[in-house]
Amino acid sequence: MSIRIGIYGYGNLGRGVECAVKQSADMELAAVFTRRDPSTVKTLTGVQAVKADEISQWKDKLDVVIICGGSATDLPVQTPMLAEMFNVIDSFDTHARIPEHYAKVDEAAKKGGKVGIISVGWDPGMFSVMRLYGSAVLSNGSDYTFWGKGVSQGHSDAIRRVEGVKDAKQYTVPVDSAVEAVRSGSNPEFTTRQKHTRECFVVAEEGADLARIESEIVNMPNYFSDYDTTVHFISEEELKRDHSGLPHGGFVIRTGTTGLNNENKHVIEYSLKLDSNPEFTASVLTAYARAAVRMNSEGASGCKTVFDVPPAYISAESGEYLRAHLL
Repeated sequence: MSIRIGIYGYGNLGRGVECAVKQSADMELAAVFTRRDPSTVKTLTGVQAVKADEISQWKDKLDVVIICGGSATDLPVQTPMLAEMFNVIDSFDTHARIPEHYAKVDEAAKKGGKVGIISVGWDPGMFSVMRLYGSAVLSNGSDYTFWGKGVSQGHSDAIRRVEGVKDAKQYTVPVDSAVEAVRSGSNPEFTTRQKHTRECFVVAEEGADLARIESEIVNMPNYFSDYDTTVHFISEEELKRDHSGLPHGGFVIRTGTTGLNNENKHVIEYSLKLDSNPEFTASVLTAYARAAVRMNSEGASGCKTVFDVPPAYISAESGEYLRAHLL
């Protein structure tokens, strides 16, 4: 029997989930739930679009809902609300607020007897699991995470809010010398500025003060002021031609030592290079949707994270197959 999937929110991430479900033989997409007028929403696969506020009518028609809203204002409300009715997955990525979000989802999911898996994606998500494995195996060591080269959607949006900016894309770029220093096993310590740079491609409004715009960007607190930031002013045509994609990726590296006198150095590295950040994140969400259904069918309820999910539960293959081919 196929796992019946609902997608709540239909932007880049929702469309990515739609594609991932299509590639999963054990799943079927039942409906897309949107805050827009459903008659104006044309899905990629032709599945029906439904008003978001009608989702309660689907309580017995869905096995799991993959929530594709934003972390700033959507998920803190949507995930607890839906977790009382459905098994749910979200990609909540505001690291500092994960404990708070976990508590709210846990209360709602336990009340409804459902499983809610939060903060699923590549970071938090897959990178989180790699950090856990690395620190458990090399207990005497250090963790390093580098992001990019890739588009930061939040930072790009921050630039677009500067007066005089028509459009913009921002790339987070790891500093090569810092990455190589970590790979050497020398256990270096870095400031924020030494690990990443930020590169901005900006389309300015006609007649805008370019010097002021550049100054506002490079001095913007919480976004750019702690980094070496380069601003390139380009045309709208150049932005569409050269910067229309949403690539991303990065590295998780754990360095450590073993031996009675810590004489042997070791480096664990996990990396991602992604053509489409939202489509890859969607694929991770879809895999963990499978796990939520399995865990709930075994009697589990409450909030979970990637740390709580057995790896075999995210695979469509049987335990017998995994032992024979992947172990």
